[in-house]
Amino acid sequence: MIGLSLYILADTYFISKAVGANGITALNMALPVYGVIFALGQMVGVGSAIRYSIVKEQYRNSNKDGSNECDKYFSGALFWGLVIGVIFAVVGLVFPDKIVEIMGGDETIVAIGVPYFRIFMSFSPFFIFNYTCNAFVRNDGNPSVSMAATLISSLFNIVFDYILMFPLGMGMPGAALATALSPVVGVMICMIHFLSKKNTVKFKWFKTSLTRLFHCCQVGMSAFVGEMSGAVIVMVFNFIILRLTGNIGVAAYGVVANTALVAVAVFNGVALGSQPLISESYGKHNIKDIKLIEKLGVATALGLAVIIVMMIWGFTDTIVGVFNSQGSDRLLSLARVGLRIYFIGFLFAGINIFCSSALSAIASVKWAFVLSILKGFVVVNVCAAILAPIFGMNGVWVAFPLSEFILLIISGFAMKKSIGALESER
Repeated sequence: MIGLSLYILADTYFISKAVGANGITALNMALPVYGVIFALGQMVGVGSAIRYSIVKEQYRNSNKDGSNECDKYFSGALFWGLVIGVIFAVVGLVFPDKIVEIMGGDETIVAIGVPYFRIFMSFSPFFIFNYTCNAFVRNDGNPSVSMAATLISSLFNIVFDYILMFPLGMGMPGAALATALSPVVGVMICMIHFLSKKNTVKFKWFKTSLTRLFHCCQVGMSAFVGEMSGAVIVMVFNFIILRLTGNIGVAAYGVVANTALVAVAVFNGVALGSQPLISESYGKHNIKDIKLIEKLGVATALGLAVIIVMMIWGFTDTIVGVFNSQGSDRLLSLARVGLRIYFIGFLFAGINIFCSSALSAIASVKWAFVLSILKGFVVVNVCAAILAPIFGMNGVWVAFPLSEFILLIISGFAMKKSIGALESER
């Protein structure tokens, strides 16, 4: 997951060198669109993989052959991923200028952003396929191939970012093309597992089932809202910051948001790595192991959060300087304060991300949905709307840690209630 986030940092770095602050602003306006595509890919792909993992364990415990039922989840995920991806591709090809304008771009940002949006959105099906294949490879007992696919595709993106933007002089379109091709590489690496003897899941032609899709989306909802929340937060913050400080403020937030993606990726890695273990334990009705993994996950998230916050506070100016190629004092001032305040929120956000994933893994659909909705669409936006008019940019930065602290209380309650319900059922 860290590898997956690094290519966005590479985009930000190379774009800052090639285009400057306006390029970072355009990229930051693309993040919500990325978020929506990734969120849908997570909901369908990860949700289907969770159902597959639970069903596989249930059939294994009953000594019955459930391979046909398992294949339906994989095949359905690919089919619906294609449908969703094609819709985004068509919209990106036909209306890229309108999308940049909706994201808040003025004439300058539209001119820079349209080629970028058109290229990366046309590859939307591959972004969703990559999420789906990665989730099924991981849940089919081959996390090494899953990790290799992510790291190699990210490395490909970083290398070709440089090649296409500088030696070939393609600028923003080059950055978009490198990003768009990276999931194709990821899918190709995942094929190593699907073509191996270790593979237990296959694509087959089945009659599509909306009921099965709904069941997958239920447990994939927290993953969906987890990704979607990032998109919504970036979009809302962009609009608020545009009113407060204009494009330079959005560029500063772009530095904060893109750096934060690395932290989010760390905690997503903990959550996604734990999910197959929790789902397997849930399928076996092993409450003791679920509790153990919960404790390990929370402790790991908190420990990593402390390390991340210390690194941000220790190297703030260095991090901002990497993306401040034009040496803007205003950008440095805004981003410095933003990084230090915003990242305090990860002391709470890491645990919240893990808990949200764990709730989905034990099919606690209600609590996973409630927590995800509060996280993505309610608490942080309410905090930002209240604090920004009073404290300006500092209010924007404080909104994230305050909202995550509130959500931490709700997450703890939800986990306690859900595990208590599992013990009662036993």
